[in-house]
Amino acid sequence: MKIAKLAACFAIAASLFTGGAIAAKPLEVIVFQGGANWPLWVAMEKGYLASQGVEIKITPTPGSVYLVQNLVEGKFDIGFMTFDNVVGYDEGQGEAKLDRPADLFAFLGGLTGGLRLLVHPDIHSFADLKGKSLAVDAPSTGYSLVLRKFLEQGGLSESDYKFENMGGTGERAEALIQNKTVGTIVTSPIDLLPIAKGYRVLADSKSIGPYQATLFVARREWAQAHAAELVGFIRGYVDGLAWLSDPAHRDEAVAIYRKHLPKATEQSARKAWDALLTAKDEGLSKQGRIDMAGVATVLKLRSEYGRPQKELTDPSRYVDESYYEKALKKTGGYQ
Repeated sequence: MKIAKLAACFAIAASLFTGGAIAAKPLEVIVFQGGANWPLWVAMEKGYLASQGVEIKITPTPGSVYLVQNLVEGKFDIGFMTFDNVVGYDEGQGEAKLDRPADLFAFLGGLTGGLRLLVHPDIHSFADLKGKSLAVDAPSTGYSLVLRKFLEQGGLSESDYKFENMGGTGERAEALIQNKTVGTIVTSPIDLLPIAKGYRVLADSKSIGPYQATLFVARREWAQAHAAELVGFIRGYVDGLAWLSDPAHRDEAVAIYRKHLPKATEQSARKAWDALLTAKDEGLSKQGRIDMAGVATVLKLRSEYGRPQKELTDPSRYVDESYYEKALKKTGGYQ
């Protein structure tokens, strides 16, 4: 009885502290599996989300089509996905068929840059990819547009290659290692294992400039109705990211990483920390901010390759940082 009373008191206190952010049920969050979820794991393990009165349930997605369809239908509250998917589906250019307007927007940053075209060791140039099939998540959205740009820069036309749907980045990296495809886009730190096994980096997103990769997304209608919970989620995530970014916490952070990715070795987890938190111009975005220069690159690529073709130049159609700014204002910001 005493424990129950203490729990109830904590819940009330948390609700008051966060301005009513405590949720009646866990927020449903759908993500692609991989190390990019590390700050989220920390926010859960270290109690940063709980301190905001927020509880989450994480569900891995088999691919972007499943993620978007179920996010738009309201089965999930928050999605961790590529920014290009936000733009593509809001503009009616997405791969999945939707029964309503997507109404998606990005509110919190995740990964920037770090996209690499990895190929089989026998592939030495773009010319070697002619007539080959490459693995993608969905041909018309996400990193497929970056892959098209890489191939064009390498001198190939769209008739020179084919795309084959093989799921999210982790699934595609595994397909590459199992020689089920000759090449695919892989992000950091998922790229570490294939590279260690001898797979080649044929192109890097640095060749196209800053790039906003994965970030956190919600439906505008849902966010307006759950503003306090969303602000609490952002604060918990940013606190988790700040803890993770401190080198003094690296050992404990590695243990958390391996708990959620049991196949990871101590060495690979430490390399993942370096790749996500110390690499220049790529990795986890500082303080969870959306990279607006990277957003501009995504809009440029979608203007070029999206169908039906549209000129897309206004980031405010797809990004709303008001919830983020409110979350940081409550603590005076993060240094």
